[in-house]
Amino acid sequence: MSVAVKICGLNDAASVAAAVEGRADFIGFVFFPASPRCVEPETSARLGARVPKTIVKVGLVVDADDATLGRIVARSKVDMLQLHGEESPARAAEIRARFGLPVMKAIMVETAADVDKARGFEPAVDRLMFDARPPKDATRPGGNALPFDWTLLKGRAFAKPWLLAGGLSAANVAEAVRASGAKAVDVSSGVEVAPGRKSAEKILEFLRVATAL
Repeated sequence: MSVAVKICGLNDAASVAAAVEGRADFIGFVFFPASPRCVEPETSARLGARVPKTIVKVGLVVDADDATLGRIVARSKVDMLQLHGEESPARAAEIRARFGLPVMKAIMVETAADVDKARGFEPAVDRLMFDARPPKDATRPGGNALPFDWTLLKGRAFAKPWLLAGGLSAANVAEAVRASGAKAVDVSSGVEVAPGRKSAEKILEFLRVATAL
């Protein structure tokens, strides 16, 4: 069975088309102003208009308040919300109930204790994501092209499906999957030519490698 793939941080028609052509399982739009990949909800709706319904459109938010979330949900046409900040399990459950969309929670990992924090989110969310803990001086919680120790996830079982993120590329995704046991992966900076500038060729290559695993 091939590994499921999420291409995150899409912000132009060519990269969305490449993700569709390569048969990504998820595509992600970033609604976080500090990110070079940030788009307006209306832009994501336009870009996602031709995406098949078989591909899940995910909206990434960071500690967003209800007013911001309401605007995103109403205008973006995303199918799922990805919480990539310091949201608590209670807040994740609240967002899931209030806005009527599935929720994915990103867990920032540096140590095994960080992985253990996922347990608290299992009743509150539909999916988990494990990403590298950002450097202390980072301006955003993800998309920093940093991996973590993938073996921290090896042999771990969770009540909800999970994705591996953080510094992945076509060159290392096979090793990352082998070391972690991941059945789904997320890539953003690893398919870019510069921060916020996706490469259709890199997207297609990543999808080719990952879906063959």
